[in-house]
Amino acid sequence: MITGKNYLGNTLSSKGSKTYKTFNPQLNIENTHTFYEATSDEINEAVELAAFAFKSFRHTSGLQKAKFLNAIADEILALDDELISVYCSESGLPEGRAKGERGRTVFQLRSFAELVADGSWVDATIDTAVPDRQPLPKPDIRRMNIPLGPVVVFGASNFPLAYSTAGGDTASAFAAGCPVIVKSHPMHAGTGELVASAIVKAAEKTNMPKGVFSNLNSSGIEVGVQLVKHPDVKAVGFTGSIRGGRALLDRAAQREEPIPVFAEMGSINPVVMLPNALNNRANDLAKTFASSITLGTGQFCTNPGLIIGIKGTDLTHFISLLAEEILKIEPSCMLHPNIYGAFESNKARALAQAELTVVANYSTNVQENYARQAITTVEGKTFIANTTLHQEVFGPFSMVVQCENSDQMEAVISNLEGQLTGTLIADDEADKYSNIISALQNRVGRVIFNGAPTGVEVCPSMVHGGPYPASTDSRFTAVGVNSIKRWVRPFSYQDWPNNLLPDELKNSNPLEILRSVNNESTNQKIL
Repeated sequence: MITGKNYLGNTLSSKGSKTYKTFNPQLNIENTHTFYEATSDEINEAVELAAFAFKSFRHTSGLQKAKFLNAIADEILALDDELISVYCSESGLPEGRAKGERGRTVFQLRSFAELVADGSWVDATIDTAVPDRQPLPKPDIRRMNIPLGPVVVFGASNFPLAYSTAGGDTASAFAAGCPVIVKSHPMHAGTGELVASAIVKAAEKTNMPKGVFSNLNSSGIEVGVQLVKHPDVKAVGFTGSIRGGRALLDRAAQREEPIPVFAEMGSINPVVMLPNALNNRANDLAKTFASSITLGTGQFCTNPGLIIGIKGTDLTHFISLLAEEILKIEPSCMLHPNIYGAFESNKARALAQAELTVVANYSTNVQENYARQAITTVEGKTFIANTTLHQEVFGPFSMVVQCENSDQMEAVISNLEGQLTGTLIADDEADKYSNIISALQNRVGRVIFNGAPTGVEVCPSMVHGGPYPASTDSRFTAVGVNSIKRWVRPFSYQDWPNNLLPDELKNSNPLEILRSVNNESTNQKIL
């Protein structure tokens, strides 16, 4: 049941007078539930509870944390149709998307449960003492990862489940041993409260400390700003715009004790189409990328917003086919009138740039909040000179850059800001374009070969991040079990009595985890 209140640990609270409602973009009306924005007192209470919970939660065993994570997954599934119905009413997204995203959210939670139950993720490294080493004795040094402390997670507008209340940031922080305070996204506050109730139930059933989780409502930026500035908050997870992520990064850096902000932000995900592929597969490529550009109304961070090719008849033919194919696709609803408005504004700004040619712009009347897709094209030299053309248009929009040769293609890529993905479309020719591959590698976090970038597989090898502004720290991923590394720091014990060491570092290895002992990977005891 949706109450519209904040969760301060296990307690519902609505002390404030500022309220708001979510919006149904399909029906173009407000939803019925009223939500209470968190007050300063409620923010402070949530953080204080998290700080107190951290004292014990940081020492919770991997098996207990696994039970907690699995219980969250179970409780989310138990919400059943109510969750799906609210999700759809707040996002305008179809039921199939809602159920698919719920499945991904549950999978992420169970993946982290499996990771922490095994325990080897702590990267235990042991270098035993050598007392008779000359000229100086070698001390006993043992290292492992330990949690940072309370983490603030900002819900994402475009993924009400998988990147929000119990999404990857929250799941990975819990797995690391960090309490989480979610700043719920105002566009899907009802979905957020339902999921928050599932987390609270799971915490109670598995005896997690009160304050291990809180969920705070906010219609604007004030709650988020206060959370990031609070001295007991030790890290931030964010998925959203460059403007929002950069603002959080700057505020976190201005604190007396600066903290890390792991933000995944804008990306136009360049797609390089090499000549042989265009000559051989123009029809199929046009259909594939028309679908990719419009998938989810273009509201994926991996949407292919930029296509790069070498000028010629094959590229011209492809552009014509892409324009035809994208106009065959019926427009769909965006997440919110504000997002639709931003799309229209950013699209208009792009279309107003000099020397840009519009090759497809859906012109038929559509319902309110439905996005009209567009394809544009521009010369390589113009694109390099005009950085306005480099900016993301969040929605079903893409630009084809026509380069004079591969050198100019390399220059286009090299002049891009950091991106989440890059794609190479090639037929038996990739080896001739090593400079292009290297340029992509220098600007992106993941390179796709002969595929569309939309779709992010949740697995240990996935890197969902990239050079700024794709993310604020390109050394980390926001997807997959390795995203846990954002919420920990390495910590060493020197010459510590064995009985006082954590189980992960004891000679007997009671957890039977895989460790590095004197540069050898082993799960054996130290004799």
